[in-house]
Amino acid sequence: MKHVLQNERGMALAIAIVALVIVGALIAGAFFSGTQEQRVAENVRRVQASFGVAEEGVYDIIRTWDSIGVGGVQNKVKYAALYPYPAFPAAKDTAKYGWETAKSRTGSYSGSVMKLNDELYLIDMSARDTMSLAGRIRGGGAGQRLGLLARIRPLNLNTQAAVTSGGDNVVVGAASIDGNDHVPGGWAGCPPLDSTKAGIRTQSSGAVSTSGHPTILGNPPVLKDPTLADSSFTHYGDVTYAALAQSANINVPAQNFSSSIAPVTIGTACDLSVPTNWGSPSTPTGPCGSYFPIIHITGDGAVINGQEGQGVLLVDGSLSVQGGFQFFGVVIVKGSLKTSGGGSTPAHFWGTVMVQDTAQFTDTTNNLSGSANLLYSKCAIIRALNKTGVAGMMRSRGWVQLY
Repeated sequence: MKHVLQNERGMALAIAIVALVIVGALIAGAFFSGTQEQRVAENVRRVQASFGVAEEGVYDIIRTWDSIGVGGVQNKVKYAALYPYPAFPAAKDTAKYGWETAKSRTGSYSGSVMKLNDELYLIDMSARDTMSLAGRIRGGGAGQRLGLLARIRPLNLNTQAAVTSGGDNVVVGAASIDGNDHVPGGWAGCPPLDSTKAGIRTQSSGAVSTSGHPTILGNPPVLKDPTLADSSFTHYGDVTYAALAQSANINVPAQNFSSSIAPVTIGTACDLSVPTNWGSPSTPTGPCGSYFPIIHITGDGAVINGQEGQGVLLVDGSLSVQGGFQFFGVVIVKGSLKTSGGGSTPAHFWGTVMVQDTAQFTDTTNNLSGSANLLYSKCAIIRALNKTGVAGMMRSRGWVQLY
């Protein structure tokens, strides 16, 4: 048999080279996979950081809703003055904010507040992480955009009457107190008429006396409520009178305001810096028509004669209203209330009036005389509370990623 000689010299080198190539490929694949995992993890980390920064921006808007903003104006006043979306021009339906650095220094956020209606707002917030903002990441880096629906949390007033009184009441002359729901003239978008409330709601010990030909209307005209207590005038759900006064955007000492309470404009804009500008309820579509301030009058003996105002009026002492002055919204008086005059305008008050008649004042009797009218108005109450309340996140389905 002929033997074939096989020369196997050099096979070890070939096998070694093949093994090196295979091992190198495995190592390169492992490095590539590890690098990709690291990049994915880094991207996820930066996306999560951006999400957290966007959340901070959203809740920063809600946290500062009641704070003083740019130009010395309360943010809630600025938001309330927006037109419901979509507005014309569109610039009036959105309040925009430039880039702000997060407190954690992990990124920055920028966004806007859009008004959907008097009760509902949309906060649109975009955020970038620090590396993306620094331009160190190719492809634009990581960012998140969140939308959150915020609803106004109005005061819980438990309104049951046109006038709620903690003391005695004297109604004389041609004065009228009416618990039927009234819609202010020229106001659009009001809800359906409410059920008839009491004319005067008072404590069981409170007396209501009349002289002349006054009118007290309601269901019932006079309600003696044994549950009515001093706390009813100072606590409104989780908000107190002191806290509400602290959030007032107009603070003025008690004085004779004469006829100085009137809307003030600068060109076509409402001048919010004037403390005697309390809005323009008689011209709801005017520059000051959407301005509903919280007014806090400190001290005792305030006198108002003529002109108009709207919002929430807090009076630490007694209040005397004369002439044709009209106020639309909620009035809370710690002392007593005196009215006179009227007749030239439909009513002194539209909404609801709460008079505590605290014992610290010598005069705890409300004297409503002349042609003064006090009318219950659900529309004026709701609009005043929505315009002056703070916002909170909706309990469910309140946010969404907008990308």
